[in-house]
Parts: sequence; structure tokens; C-alpha cells
Amino acid sequence: MYTGLIILVMGGGFVWYYNTTQAKIETITAYNATLTANVDRLEEVNLKNVDTIAKMEANFEKQRDQYNELQSKFGDIRSQNNKLRTRLGKHDLGALGVAKPGLVERVLNNASKKVNRCFEILSGAALNDTERSAKNGKAFNSECPWIYDDLIASGVLIDSSGATSENNN
Repeated sequence: MYTGLIILVMGGGFVWYYNTTQAKIETITAYNATLTANVDRLEEVNLKNVDTIAKMEANFEKQRDQYNELQSKFGDIRSQNNKLRTRLGKHDLGALGVAKPGLVERVLNNASKKVNRCFEILSGAALNDTERSAKNGKAFNSECPWIYDDLIASGVLIDSSGATSENNN
């Protein structure tokens, strides 16, 4: 009887141990499935992050190139302003205007028309026949000869002379 009771207790202990072990295995398997799904999601998110970083780096490089191009254009504009300042600084327009008002008026009016045309071209106005047939920047527009080079570089005009306005100023 003691032997039967010991066998019965041991059998019950084994059944209890088996059942609790199986429950733990099921719980651990469920946790493992959850962790595997989370790892898969993290890998997807990581790939998206890597792709986003690559796009951001490409955009940064593009913006840096645009910034450098803009700085170069600003440098050109500063240079053009300095040339204009030097050109205007050579003359005392007030004294010249008193001495020869008709001449100064004509020169200023013609220069103003040319400068206004520069603004029109920069704003997208169509080129006239004289501008299309110009052989250099000075012939294109003496107040803004650099536009000729820009139009040549962008393919709007074709340089038939093989020279730029810097060589022909």
C-alpha cells in the first residue's frame, strides 16, 4: 500500500511537472514568436531609416551644390557691381550734367533702357533679333554682357564666334 501510494504520488508529481512544463513551453513559444515578429519589424524600420538617411544625404549634397552655385553667382554680381562702381567713379556726373546736360541725359537714358532690357531678359522675356544675332556680350547688351554667357551656357543662344563676353568687353 505504501508502495502504491508512493507510485501514485510520484505519478501525480510527474503529471503536474509535465503539465506545468508544457504550459511554460507554450508561453515561451508565444514570446519567441512575438520577439521574432518584433525583430522583423525592427529590420524593416531600420531599412527605411537607412533609405531615409541616404535620401537626406543626397538632398544635402544637392543643396550644398546649389548653395555653392548661388555663392558663385553672388560673387559674379559683386564683381559686376565693383566694375560698375569703378566705371561710374571715373566721372563726376553732377559736374558733367551741369556742363553738358543733353549729353548726360542721353547717356543715362540709353543706359537705363539697356538696364531695363537686362531685367526683362532675366525675367524671361523673349530675345529680339539683335540679341539673337549678337557675336559677344558687349554686342548683346553693354550694360549686362554676362547674360550673354549665361544664355550660351544654358543653350538658349549658340556662340558662333567661339569667344565669350569676357574676351570681348
